[in-house]
Amino acid sequence: MIRGKQKGTIEEQIENVNETARQIMKVIPNYRVVITHGNGPQVGNIMLQMEAGSHPPHSRPVLPMDVCGAMTQGQIGYLIQNILGNLLLTEGPPSRLDSSKKINVATIVTQVIVSKADPAFKNPTKPVGPFYTKEQANQIGKDHPDFTIIEDAGRGYRRVVPSPDPLEIYEKDQVNALLDAGFIVVASGGGGIPVIKNADGTVKGVEAVIDKDLAGERLAVDTKAEIFAILTDTDKVYLNFNTLEQKGAEKMSVSEVEQYLDDGAFGDKLKGSMGPKLKAAIRFIKDGGKKVIITTPEMAAAALEGKAGTTITP
Repeated sequence: MIRGKQKGTIEEQIENVNETARQIMKVIPNYRVVITHGNGPQVGNIMLQMEAGSHPPHSRPVLPMDVCGAMTQGQIGYLIQNILGNLLLTEGPPSRLDSSKKINVATIVTQVIVSKADPAFKNPTKPVGPFYTKEQANQIGKDHPDFTIIEDAGRGYRRVVPSPDPLEIYEKDQVNALLDAGFIVVASGGGGIPVIKNADGTVKGVEAVIDKDLAGERLAVDTKAEIFAILTDTDKVYLNFNTLEQKGAEKMSVSEVEQYLDDGAFGDKLKGSMGPKLKAAIRFIKDGGKKVIITTPEMAAAALEGKAGTTITP
């Protein structure tokens, strides 16, 4: 939704969502569709705004991460609902559906179960929010002794939070009920709101961030999807990325992906970019999925037909 050097204005985000929604329109005639999304820039903006407003003269309270994640689910879900819903109304319903029925898009504010015992809670690694000077970091540490703040690659100091493994989509029954009723569903945005189960079965939000690709895989499994499409900013997965030997991979089996990972064949930026996507792809196939595609939003429809992107199969 915010690409390259864009500033993230609402006009830019609307244009980007519109482009992706038009690609989704091409997919709807042949598939039931569940949509998920990231939220990194948006939640970062919210945290910056709250930090700016936390000082005099306003002195407004800073909200926790789980609430910030919920705010972005509403924000981004609204844009997808509005834009895709309008396209469905103005350009007509897909042929596979009853043309007399209105097609609805629904966003679910989605909680994702994580384990209280997840080792990530003892080793926060996910940077969130703005950069700080050393003096600012020291003061924030005094004001919020529960925060973990580290130096981030010489660019300043940032807060880091745990990134636990997603175990279950808490609202999976609601999502499946909407799918069965013919809705297009937007769910688990930004990796979902991380919650832990209490002894009495209730759930409580925690200060953490779930990887969006791993949460997307969990959503795909919990909705019994056959195909998991990961749409990103590269047209396919590349071996030896960013080197003279760079080569696009059009088709790979899970065993080939695992071997390439062991060999370090995906380049030196794997950890923060393609790594989670490939990990999610492996999980999805091993969890019973039939196919994963990795490509750009513009090539999604073609990739589903095997004409673009990277396809990963059992």
